[in-house]
Amino acid sequence: MKKNLLLLTLVCLLPLSSWAQTPTHVNTVYPDTVREGRFWAVVGGISGFYLAGNSYLGFIWYKDRQRVPFHTYDDNAGWLQIDKWGHAYGAYYYSYKGYYALRWAGLDHKQSLIWGGPLGLVLQTPIEVFDGLYEGYGFSWGDMAANTAGAALFSVQQAIWQDQIVKMKWSYFPSPYVELYPFYLGTGGFNSVFRDYNAHTYWLSANLNRIVPIEGIPDWLNVALGYSANGMLREFDNPNIIRDGVNLGEVQRTRQYLLSLDVDLTKVKVKPRWLGQIMHQFNMFKVPAPALEWNAEQGFVFHFLYY
Repeated sequence: MKKNLLLLTLVCLLPLSSWAQTPTHVNTVYPDTVREGRFWAVVGGISGFYLAGNSYLGFIWYKDRQRVPFHTYDDNAGWLQIDKWGHAYGAYYYSYKGYYALRWAGLDHKQSLIWGGPLGLVLQTPIEVFDGLYEGYGFSWGDMAANTAGAALFSVQQAIWQDQIVKMKWSYFPSPYVELYPFYLGTGGFNSVFRDYNAHTYWLSANLNRIVPIEGIPDWLNVALGYSANGMLREFDNPNIIRDGVNLGEVQRTRQYLLSLDVDLTKVKVKPRWLGQIMHQFNMFKVPAPALEWNAEQGFVFHFLYY
């Protein structure tokens, strides 16, 4: 599944963020002139990543698929749109890390935004183009819209505030559905992390003191809106499950909407600086916290600790 590749490549991009001394607070001072060594390291890293990713797609990922005329595939109803959130999430962080890598290299805000802002769309578009050229896949306009939305979420905020008031985050907790349909959902453990969309939750996490006009709210305290789904055994529908000759019926597919608190680790001031940088790398994941869920099957459900 190409969505697995999306998340895997996102993990591979993490070293890029170690060059970018991304802010532990919004007042971080960046070089006022281009540092050539840093600049070429960033350009080389992004270019190498782009070429390596496309080479992998062209020579390995699709090697067993027949090349066909370019075609599209409408998967907008698939996986209750969880995969679309994954596309947006990946694009958001490619743009995020690309922008701050260029700031670290000495480019000013405008230049970094021009070149780094669209990076999420640039890096993920080849996946769709390749899909459109091979049997069993297809170019997805829905995926392209999600890629664009993720890059735009970063770029618009950075253009207006030079800060990310709303960040995208991800959380994962193993679901009980893997054993019911391992063909799609994996065989458990790490194999299911990228295949079992039932285990994914995507969040929009906002700095509380930027949206609530109350003095004394710490910079790092966030409120988060989450979206997840359960009961998905196949992309568009579920089969009847038969166990020991007994038909267990069809598993109900259910959307979940969540409200929770979160921590913006980029706004937590810690010493030494290297500790802050390590914390920053984990800011793409939501911090476990109490959450209120609503779903059509059960109504409101309170979770003492949701991740």
